[in-house]
Amino acid sequence: MRTSRFASPAPANATSGISRPKGGHVRDDVVVSASPSSSHPPRDPVVQTVTGPVPAGTLGFILPHEHTGLELWHIQNRWDYWELIRDEDVIAPELERFRARGGTCLVDVTNHGLGRDAMRLRRLSERTGLPIVMGSGWYRQAYYPPEALVDRRSVDELAEELIREFHEGVADTGIRPGIIGEIGTDKPWMSAQEERVFRACARAAKATGMAVTTHAAQSRVGLVQLDVLLEEGLDPARIVIGHVDSYPYLDYHLALLERGASIEFDFLGMDFSRLDTAMEPRGERLLCELVGRGHADRLLLSQDVCHTLQLAAFGGHGYTYLQETYLPRLRAAGVSDEAIQRMTVENPRRILSLPSGSGTGSPGAHAETSFRAPSPDGAA
Repeated sequence: MRTSRFASPAPANATSGISRPKGGHVRDDVVVSASPSSSHPPRDPVVQTVTGPVPAGTLGFILPHEHTGLELWHIQNRWDYWELIRDEDVIAPELERFRARGGTCLVDVTNHGLGRDAMRLRRLSERTGLPIVMGSGWYRQAYYPPEALVDRRSVDELAEELIREFHEGVADTGIRPGIIGEIGTDKPWMSAQEERVFRACARAAKATGMAVTTHAAQSRVGLVQLDVLLEEGLDPARIVIGHVDSYPYLDYHLALLERGASIEFDFLGMDFSRLDTAMEPRGERLLCELVGRGHADRLLLSQDVCHTLQLAAFGGHGYTYLQETYLPRLRAAGVSDEAIQRMTVENPRRILSLPSGSGTGSPGAHAETSFRAPSPDGAA
């Protein structure tokens, strides 16, 4: 009998916050252990982008959950023609605007079945000078492409596909993903196929060092997702439960944080409906409460641009809502520059960090990679 998904023993390395050393910053080192028997010292971490690895320490402000092109309208029984335009002449200026406002990296979590195009992402990155990290995995059951055969393949077979992508690149492009996600659940519960994907992604994450970022909208389903990932032995420091601002309840956020996962407020700036507009102030108050309780080391911020109407060219905020609107509001509410630096620079940089030189060799020849999150006192 499998352990209940809702059992929630706190992992030994779980943390509910940070204790900052007086007069300085908490270090955000990532400690890498190539294998239990390795005698080689840890190497400086890198972030895998679509144009190659870049030193993690060179990156500043990061948007960790975005899209630069998205196709959802083709899904069976979906009739709303939801789409983020793929025209590169439209998207490139939007990315350049983000970079001009201090953006140094954007994570595109568009994956299998949503219109992921590795070569397009590379062209956009080269054209704009903005490092872009590409996602991997499968979104949620309603969007699994038929050719993925999620219902017919084993957990290990699915995991091996992700591991192969990490080592060899997508298809024949040689372009490698730098994160697993976004993976999610279609309803407030997890289906059998979704559980299979989550387990495969956890195993691939353990094998490659990539973090996992999830879609957990408008319910407590993030706890179920976390249960499954932890059952597979994935370090909670390598897990980001997304869209928590769409379910703005403090006990839910604390339950995730207390088990060591990071959580992401990433519906920021969305104004598709009156509900979106009404929810953001409540989410902002919760974010301030969490920062005040010492949890800034596990919080990430993003905008989840996923529709053409969100682009500045079509009257939306583009990719600069945080810099231009949201962060000034946080500062006015008393959130310190140190906390903002941690949420927008140090935390996403830690999540994206991989050991230098990772991914070389054949897919079956790798050693399991483990990461240790920064300790509360800032020691490595």
